Amino acid sequence: MSQPVVSVLIPCYNAEKYIGETLDSIFRQTLPNLEVIIVDDGSEDRSVDVVERVGGGRVQLIRQANAGASAARNRAYQASSGAFVQFLDADDLIDPDKIERQIKRLIAHPRCVASAEWGRFYSFYPQTRFDPEPVWRDLDPLDWLVLSRSDGLGMLFPALWMIPRSLADAAGPWDETLSVGDDTEYYTRVLFAAERVLFCPGARCHYRSGLPGSLSGHISVAAFTSQYRATDLCEAYVRAREDSERVRRGFALS
Repeated sequence: MSQPVVSVLIPCYNAEKYIGETLDSIFRQTLPNLEVIIVDDGSEDRSVDVVERVGGGRVQLIRQANAGASAARNRAYQASSGAFVQFLDADDLIDPDKIERQIKRLIAHPRCVASAEWGRFYSFYPQTRFDPEPVWRDLDPLDWLVLSRSDGLGMLFPALWMIPRSLADAAGPWDETLSVGDDTEYYTRVLFAAERVLFCPGARCHYRSGLPGSLSGHISVAAFTSQYRATDLCEAYVRAREDSERVRRGFALS
């Protein structure tokens, strides 16, 4: 059977220092059928030059006025055609066999979503530390969401996930009114569109931390408002499925 096409979708804003390394991690993937789409969201640095130099003819580059990461992801998704979708931030990295490992599991389970191992790094990605979590196993989506918040962390950043296109369609678009917390809100909807979360041992992604001026570290009224709204929405989604002590405790820790 021929390998399915996987759409790798990247929003890019002022990421000239990192987007080349991120693209290298995509081009090293062991699964060859990749459709790579980058939406430059009004960058004011040389991000576009780096994408054009590193990507060559292997990347579809779309440019738009600054509208936010969620709007850029929606634009990329609209332009994509792959049977599976990998959203990826412009500064994060994935191991060479990450996509292939996840696709191998999902081929036989098209109503599921695939998760991965993740670790945090600050400058040199081989120093990424991978600490196993309770969610590093196959789980019901609700159980995954509850366990992921058992310590108040609840990491749902884009690099973790491989999504069948049918589930992305069912979940709906990214909420363009959100900035901080938009990924948590979006993937909560994706998980609830899935029958099960399939964990893929050895599929690894690297979360870059400590960036000056990063969205996740931005302190402002707008950022706090977005985070509050995203958490409030996620709590409503989860409590609609199960309004229990374990659910309420996880959101109390957020």
